[in-house]
Amino acid sequence: MSGRLAVLVVLSLAAGDALAAPREVGPGPAPARIVSLDYCADQFVLKLVDRDRILAVSPGASQGFSYMRDAAAGLATVRPVAEDVLVLKPDVVVRTYGGGPGAAALFARAGVRVVQVDWASDLGDVLANVERVADELGVPRRGAELAADMKARLAAITGSSGGPRALYVTPAGVTAGPGTLIHEMLTAAGLTNFQDAAGWHPIPLEHLAYDQPDLVAAGFFDTMTHRIGAWSSTRHPVARRQLGDRDVVFLKGAWIACGGWFVMDAIEALAGRRTP
Repeated sequence: MSGRLAVLVVLSLAAGDALAAPREVGPGPAPARIVSLDYCADQFVLKLVDRDRILAVSPGASQGFSYMRDAAAGLATVRPVAEDVLVLKPDVVVRTYGGGPGAAALFARAGVRVVQVDWASDLGDVLANVERVADELGVPRRGAELAADMKARLAAITGSSGGPRALYVTPAGVTAGPGTLIHEMLTAAGLTNFQDAAGWHPIPLEHLAYDQPDLVAAGFFDTMTHRIGAWSSTRHPVARRQLGDRDVVFLKGAWIACGGWFVMDAIEALAGRRTP
């Protein structure tokens, strides 16, 4: 059988499994063949499990916005496409958003256990993800240790919320208010969020025209994937004055691109404990 024909046969079998009735796939023993489908999931896999258990990570694992990019060096990568993943015969697929909304059901039908890294909207969610994902990957002690370290770092930040007012700014001209992880990070650092409207919004230029924050938290300005767009409100003179006239804490994209334990680096920078 030629190599091309063999691959086609394997893919056909995988597709047939995917269309079959879902099979119960429990946690079981620690999986030995792990595939990660997106760079947010990559962070947890690269941090928590031994390298020899990782079959492949996503193409974004080694990019500048990936916190664990150094650990991804030399590992195989795979696109979040069912055929590409199933031919690797993984025990477990770890994902946040990789593969699209139907990915979890498809892999379950193929008999592959899916570990879902949930969206984190506050620090409690981050801690819960760390411990749960570690448990599902068969390394509960590593998860507990990572969570304990995060809690200790939070406890070491002196002061309480209600301090100087900080405005979060991205090159795209977006800011974040209550109900977002960014808001929780500002609060944990002892700061008051200048943006008081819940959720994600354009930078409040009208507000900035008569009221200014004490400092600016600038996120993603270090990454080439978040360039200032031609229509971004950060090009407006009012916004540019904030970056020029205020104290600015630059937050690395890798610290805040996903909701993981590494947000502590951003929180500590905001709290003045260290700078990038």
